[in-house]
Amino acid sequence: MTAPALSAAQRERIMASFARQGFLRGMGARIVDLETGRCAIELPFGDAVSQQHGFFHGGAIGALADTAGGYAAMTMVRDDQEVVTLEYKINFLRPAVGDHLIAQGDVLRAGRSVIVVRVDVYAVDGGRQVLCAALQQSIAPVPATGP
Repeated sequence: MTAPALSAAQRERIMASFARQGFLRGMGARIVDLETGRCAIELPFGDAVSQQHGFFHGGAIGALADTAGGYAAMTMVRDDQEVVTLEYKINFLRPAVGDHLIAQGDVLRAGRSVIVVRVDVYAVDGGRQVLCAALQQSIAPVPATGP
């Protein structure tokens, strides 16, 4: 059974929320895929997201993955709710080297009080994608407070 498509209003609400993400916007991130239970965010490589060995910084990878998972979860909540991360565990599988990263968040289970999401992070170099990190997180729906 396939999940219902996101409505235009849901998509607009999530994109407006992402536009308020000063941290990720400042790093140049953008949503590249958004469906019910799924969100992918792309982050280009640059000095602001690198570490001393020339790889993507683990903190940037964690923030990117956490955010992709959060917006995947947000596709599953009511219009009067937003989401916050309760916890996450990330495994760095190999150095993140490439032109950009893509974090693909997929909801594993959407309960009333906790949403569990898995996020795979790929380093993309040219056309080659390599899995560089895997994150699993718990997300809580909360009452919407923003615009």
